[in-house]
Amino acid sequence: MSAQGDERAAAAEIVRKALDEAGVPWDQPEGDPWTFVATLPGTRKLSTTCSLRVGEHTLSVNAFVVRRPDENFEGVYRWLLERNAKMYGLAYALDRLGDVYLVGRMPLAAVTPEETDRLLGAVLENADEPFNALLAMGFESAIRREWDWRLKRGESTRNLEAFTNLQPDPGPPAP
Repeated sequence: MSAQGDERAAAAEIVRKALDEAGVPWDQPEGDPWTFVATLPGTRKLSTTCSLRVGEHTLSVNAFVVRRPDENFEGVYRWLLERNAKMYGLAYALDRLGDVYLVGRMPLAAVTPEETDRLLGAVLENADEPFNALLAMGFESAIRREWDWRLKRGESTRNLEAFTNLQPDPGPPAP
C-alpha cells in the first residue's frame, strides 16, 4: 500500500473509532469502506444523517439540514450565509433543489479523534440548534395552517409547541 493509501486507511480507522467512542450509530454502504453514514441524535430535529467520506486527500462531510423553504427564501438563505462566517469546519450549502445541507472538508493529515469528534459536534450543533428557527422562517404559512387544522379538529398540538407564536388568534370569546 502506498503512503497515500496508508494515510487514507488510518483516517478511516480514526473515523470508525471516533463514531464508536461517541456512541453514534453508523453504517457503511455495501462495498464502500471509505464512507460512513452516521445518525446523530437531536433535540429539535429528531436526528441528522451525516455522511463522512474518506477520500484520497480529504475527509468530507455532508449532512441534510432542511428541505427547500416554501417561502421567505431570501431571509432563510441570508440567515444561513451570515451564520457560515461563525461555524467551525462547515458551511451551509444548497443542492439543485434548494434543500439545505452542511458541508465540510479537511485534509487527511488533520483527521484525529478529537477533530472528528469536534466536526461531528459542529454538524449536530448547526443542524439541530437552528432547526426550529429555520422552519419558522421558511415554512411559517404551513405551520399556521397546521395549527389551525389541529385546533379545529381537536388534534394534539404537542409537536407544534416550539411554534406557539404562530398559532392562530383564538379571537374574542363567544357570548
